Amino acid sequence: MQIEQKYSHLNGEEYLIVHHSAIYEEIRSVIESVEADQFKTKVSKERGTLGRNLYSPTELNAEFKRLFADRGWSERRYSYFVTTDRTQMEETMNLPLDQQREHLIACGQESPIRSYKQTDFVNETVAVEVQFGKYAFVAYDLFVKHMLFYSGGVINVGVEILPVKAMQSEMSSGIAYYEGEVYNVLRQGRSNPPVPLLILGITA
Repeated sequence: MQIEQKYSHLNGEEYLIVHHSAIYEEIRSVIESVEADQFKTKVSKERGTLGRNLYSPTELNAEFKRLFADRGWSERRYSYFVTTDRTQMEETMNLPLDQQREHLIACGQESPIRSYKQTDFVNETVAVEVQFGKYAFVAYDLFVKHMLFYSGGVINVGVEILPVKAMQSEMSSGIAYYEGEVYNVLRQGRSNPPVPLLILGITA
């Protein structure tokens, strides 16, 4: 596969070039190592593409997972305690997990709720999400997961890998695509989401 388009949000690509050039090269290497035609194995049952072989999101995701794991990338979980009080949230979000709980109990919460977010691949302070899923999953990545890991001090930049429209048209309906998701980010304004991102549009 290859990178056909890219969008750097809040200097995400520039940060990678300056501070993590080897990791950026590794991300490009993983993408180029995926032989997408091997994963055109899903026989369509949809009316418009009935009987055609489409790209399998499940198999593509598994191949990306294998290639990133071979290079030492791993899943990362960020755990935290939930509060709907903004002041308490700001006071606790950079505390160790056990101290977050103690602080919220001291503020009057009887049973603080523990939660977590998980991201696919993390190396040093760079997180990568490979997304061949529905539209809602990409919005969640860009506006929730990457931002939470960034504000929690786990990462300094997030990378989102998406198929471009031409490739997405060879997949099941409802799959998110690069052009549409970059448009959604642009519509939010120049500083939202408030986390450096690099969105990569890939094709076979």
